[in-house]
Amino acid sequence: MNKPNLSKSKYCKAKQCNKILWLDKYKAEEATDIGNESVLENGTKVGELARRYFGKYTNIEFNTDLSKMVSDTEKELKNIPNIITEASFNFDNNFCSVDILKNDIDGIEIYEVKSSTSIHDIYLDDVSYQYYVLHNLGFNIKSVHIMYINSEYVRNGELELDKLFNIEDVTKIAISKQNEIQEKIKEINEYMLEYDNEENEPEKKVSMNCFDPYECAYWNYCTKELPKNNIFKIRLMHKDKKFKLYNEGKISFEDVLYEDINEKYLEQIDFELNDKETKIEKDRIRDFLDTLSYPLYFLDFETFQQAIPEYDGVSPYMQIPFQYSLHYIEKEGGELKHKEFLAEAGIDPRRALAERLVKDIPKNVCVTAYNMSFEKTVIKKLAETYPDLSEHLLNIRENIKDLMIPFKERYYYCRAMQGSYSIKYVLPALFPNDPELDYHNLPVVHNGGEASFAYSDLVNHTKEEQEEIRNGLLVYCGLDTLAMVKVWEKLKEIN
Repeated sequence: MNKPNLSKSKYCKAKQCNKILWLDKYKAEEATDIGNESVLENGTKVGELARRYFGKYTNIEFNTDLSKMVSDTEKELKNIPNIITEASFNFDNNFCSVDILKNDIDGIEIYEVKSSTSIHDIYLDDVSYQYYVLHNLGFNIKSVHIMYINSEYVRNGELELDKLFNIEDVTKIAISKQNEIQEKIKEINEYMLEYDNEENEPEKKVSMNCFDPYECAYWNYCTKELPKNNIFKIRLMHKDKKFKLYNEGKISFEDVLYEDINEKYLEQIDFELNDKETKIEKDRIRDFLDTLSYPLYFLDFETFQQAIPEYDGVSPYMQIPFQYSLHYIEKEGGELKHKEFLAEAGIDPRRALAERLVKDIPKNVCVTAYNMSFEKTVIKKLAETYPDLSEHLLNIRENIKDLMIPFKERYYYCRAMQGSYSIKYVLPALFPNDPELDYHNLPVVHNGGEASFAYSDLVNHTKEEQEEIRNGLLVYCGLDTLAMVKVWEKLKEIN
């Protein structure tokens, strides 16, 4: 009986849910793309940098013929001592590549590299599987480690790898998991042999495992038989509460109408089932609008993150602003004006952005943002970084009002908002037939994740491509603040 080939990535998928392996094999076209290009790029950069941590190394080049990687590794292992990256091994059709392997005369050390800032259980499963393969091949494994990013590190001058990376010895944990690994491999093999064709699909109820440790790409496929209005569509409810109701057989909106749940959940359900008219609390909206004054500014930042900080004063995954859009109206009935900033590619954008921001926004004026906590955090960090601009920046920060409040507090709510107060739901709900306000119609960038990646990746494009991407970034960020203006105008119309 032939066993299916297993790798450490497949093993980790099966730790989350065995059916993922079956779906990957027979229903891969049903997977939803949930990847984030910035996350993948950061992971690649961290892996490449970690290879330099121990000095000179030999890399085993990837090959679709895994046996070639194994044979290349066997040759390199004869050179002692040495450092091998992507060292590859196969035991009983269980394959793994080790991120970094230290090979010495008295044994080997395993280092698994992660771009995270903490250690998660799935990482321990990952290295324990590697230990299982190498131990059963007869290697003397001295120690097993996880290398991950130190979130407290702040770059000043040359990058210090010994401070950027944390290294944790997890040898005892890896050893303690060996029986578990062996049993799980047996379970996976039996599972895939039992459900060995496309027609023989295993049954599997959805559970918290669908999101732990990662969001599963097959969520839509596995929930396709649920009612259109099911509890997983209740926008603000925590996942554990949703699964508790699901496991009690309360799946549709009708099933939970009389449950003791938050009134905002019930409001979403009520609007959906009864197609209720728009809810408008005029007095509260008027009170909110009275907190705004002219000149009135509408501000939105775009930021990106670096796992490996490239600029002084930056920590891993710190939000680095590179762009803003600013619509403003100087007096009641005045003309809508617009200013914007987009940093050049490949430089630290913060100083230039901060200098322009204090020129573009005077002191003591009313500034609005949508979900202002983000904008306030960005400005606070800029003020800490540039003391000479701090007074003006903090003045801007102190005068920010949150345009999200009327929707978060449900002063204004309609069915089309689907329980959300995100502007990506509020805007089409308020202006359902306005192509000018449709993010799907934008030419290059359609959301914040795309904006972050587009800017961070600019240096890898030709001059012509950069111009196209920059224009796409300006159009996208400009729509963010134009959308805020339109929302504000809609609220004003009510009164």
